[in-house]
Amino acid sequence: MDELFAKAPIKKVYFKLALPVVLGMITTMIYNLADTMFVAKTGDTNLVAGITIGAPLFTFLIAVSDIFGLGGSSLISRLFGEKNYALSKRVSSFCMIGGIVTGLILTAILLIFENPILYLLGAKTATYQDAADFYRVISIGAAPIIFSIIPQNLIRTEGLATQAMVATMTGTILAIILDPIFLFSLKMGAIGVGIANVTGYLVTDIILIYYVLYKTEYIKLKLKYSKINGKTINDIVAIGIPGSITNFAQSFGMALLNSSLALYGANKIAAMGITQKIYSIVILVIVGFAFGSQPLIGYNYGAKNWKRLKKILNFDILVQVVYAVVSGGLLILFARPVTALFMNQPDIVNAGSYMLIATIITTPIVGIILVYTTVFQSVGNAWAAFIMAITRQGVVYFIALEILKVTFGYHGIVWAQAASDIITCIIGYFIYEKSLDLKDKIKD
Repeated sequence: MDELFAKAPIKKVYFKLALPVVLGMITTMIYNLADTMFVAKTGDTNLVAGITIGAPLFTFLIAVSDIFGLGGSSLISRLFGEKNYALSKRVSSFCMIGGIVTGLILTAILLIFENPILYLLGAKTATYQDAADFYRVISIGAAPIIFSIIPQNLIRTEGLATQAMVATMTGTILAIILDPIFLFSLKMGAIGVGIANVTGYLVTDIILIYYVLYKTEYIKLKLKYSKINGKTINDIVAIGIPGSITNFAQSFGMALLNSSLALYGANKIAAMGITQKIYSIVILVIVGFAFGSQPLIGYNYGAKNWKRLKKILNFDILVQVVYAVVSGGLLILFARPVTALFMNQPDIVNAGSYMLIATIITTPIVGIILVYTTVFQSVGNAWAAFIMAITRQGVVYFIALEILKVTFGYHGIVWAQAASDIITCIIGYFIYEKSLDLKDKIKD
């Protein structure tokens, strides 16, 4: 492990860890698009609406898994740097078993309170049955869904990023294959879509458990190791909760945006939906690079290898900015034809291309924001991680949206995210400079 994290050339180890994460995220995105397409091709609007209503449940379960996955991997990376392998075994066992137990508890809660939760999510008389069918399957599968994210994060701390990618891609590809079989051949409707999803996660879990049992040295899944003290639990949760809040903040930001655009008609909302689909392709790669580098940052921080840590962070920012400038620049140049690929209607193309430019233009800044966020998570700076989690698409976005909406109307709404990105980056920079203070550490 020392050979990889502490001695290998930074470029080599960075891409070894980050590229599999990027590919795994792209595969997941392809599945989301394919799943949407398969359900839409049924022509059953109630089914489409039912699946859409149940979708936030996924966001919630993934957010729960981040508490154990991100929080645990952050702590373990630092423990590896400190050569504290005994505690690493305990932390990893606690996180995985904790995820399973939490998932089982949530299954019971979700099924007991199905009716009020579904109506809260927007189910109506016409859509309730399809929404409930999907909801029940996902609720029953809460434990495997939550678990699947945790060992992915944990085994990457030992450098097994490719193995994590293989597990993710295998489960996702299986779900893509099963989706049309359950929908069109077996006519299972929303239940079939749910089973395809959960089956994919179960297969991912089985592969990940195999890697944990036979390929990892210090990541363990044993009940006898799972007992840890309150301070260690706090170290996990303190970083894991901000990571999970980020998922909720994204949903919050999208809800604010859609409600603000509703005043300007359905075409504007449709155009923003297309914009967000295109933007997600770019942003997922940026997120992949950020998450992929997290074990490397945490290890060198734990080892107090300040010079190497500084070089890693500089390279991380360089990769993020170069990728964002190139991909974002191309999308800005070809905003109209790219938007037209999704819906070739003049009003949609005009609005969508304008929105795409306004959204993409700050992508390099978003890359830097994610580097700061990753650093705060990796080094265990809980308050800084929390601040970053609630700013870009939370508090700062809300304030920017409300001020710009009143001042500039429709154009203010479109440019609110760009304003939030700039403000969040400035906040992140000041926290980064003050809290990490690498210049003084390197001098010492």
